[in-house]
Amino acid sequence: MIKIAFIGAGSTVFAKNLLGDILSFPELSGAAIALHDIDATRLRTSEIVAHRVAQTLGAQPTITATPDRRRALDGADYVITMFQIGGYKPSTVIDFEIPKKYGLRQTIADTLGIGGIMRGLRTIPVLLAMGREMAELCPDAWLLNYVNPMAMNCWAMNRATAIKTVGLCHSVQGTAEQLAHDIGLPAAEINYLCAGINHMAFYLRFERDGQDLYPLIRRVASEGRVPHWNRVRYAALAHLGYFVTESSEHFSEYVPWFIKRDRPDLIDRYNIPLDEYITRCENQIAAWEMMRGILEDDSMSLAVERTHEYGAYIIHSLETGTPRVIYGNVANDRLIDNLPDGCCVEVPCLVDRNGIQPTRIGALPPHLAALMQTNVNVQALTVEAALTGKREHVYHAAMLDPHTAAELDLDQIHGLVDDLLEAHRDWLPEALLAN
Repeated sequence: MIKIAFIGAGSTVFAKNLLGDILSFPELSGAAIALHDIDATRLRTSEIVAHRVAQTLGAQPTITATPDRRRALDGADYVITMFQIGGYKPSTVIDFEIPKKYGLRQTIADTLGIGGIMRGLRTIPVLLAMGREMAELCPDAWLLNYVNPMAMNCWAMNRATAIKTVGLCHSVQGTAEQLAHDIGLPAAEINYLCAGINHMAFYLRFERDGQDLYPLIRRVASEGRVPHWNRVRYAALAHLGYFVTESSEHFSEYVPWFIKRDRPDLIDRYNIPLDEYITRCENQIAAWEMMRGILEDDSMSLAVERTHEYGAYIIHSLETGTPRVIYGNVANDRLIDNLPDGCCVEVPCLVDRNGIQPTRIGALPPHLAALMQTNVNVQALTVEAALTGKREHVYHAAMLDPHTAAELDLDQIHGLVDDLLEAHRDWLPEALLAN
């Protein structure tokens, strides 16, 4: 019997989706599922959800729930991470509210920018502690990481541990489906090659039966059919020649071009949803409360549908040998020539009994690699700060962040970092708090 540990299982809606994906495979339907969270109420809800999902699918897993992370990890074959250190309140709110005082506005703040830096500093120490426990309790397990900031987290794990790690996101397959809809073609008929870094990978090819579909994508813009929520990415396509994977609200804060405090017209023109993640978190909390209501009413059925998340497919392929191609975030070991060795890159990977095998891409178009490098710089310095405890690298990361640097001067950046470190002191290593 294989054992799958869910760390941060209190993310009930997401855990429910992954459990549905996993248990829908007959070969995985009898797995041992270990749920862990530090929030007892959320953990109990997720435990009930797990049993309801199994019942709906006719699966017979062994389900345990524990606040003890070591117990959840002990003997695990797969570890899936899905937590948020510091939570929505207070940490996510802090990541938005303090920068606002300096005139720095964000949309999501979980991957790059000052919010992404702070989330990385809170998260990496927890991942590394978990990695040390895995080395003791389940050294051969695969870590399937869903926690943002994806690239920073995976880079730190790859540098500081020997744990087999892959970062998973749905932006590549999700955006491909959106583009298929925009051009009026079935997503299943489209073949693509995508590569880069998480949340800033680009479709190098987008085809059907060998036919280049980029002309159809550009026609969406020329005919005025761009969805109002996707104006940023179509603008990027017009200037860069390739379509980026992550959403417009995400991409707008990775670059210095769209969010400017003295240009409110840009916010309107590109329909940029400032503070979007705050709204998203509130909606997720509401969804969790709704799910609790469903669980309390035995007469209501719990719908379970397979999602496009890669986690279950990876586990199934590793266990059965069924070959599949997924997009994973892995160490750049001669995969992309014009990005730094060791940084975290997102590339297609073959998965079968031999493991998760990344595809060598070679060199990216030089302007795309240059754009990615502006984000890699911030990731590298945040990882350096987390691994060495050197506070100066937090300043350096913020100084080199494209959006932050476009809005604030050096003294403002220094003050902003100080204020954020102080506000997050309960979740940060002591070394970073020393002036």
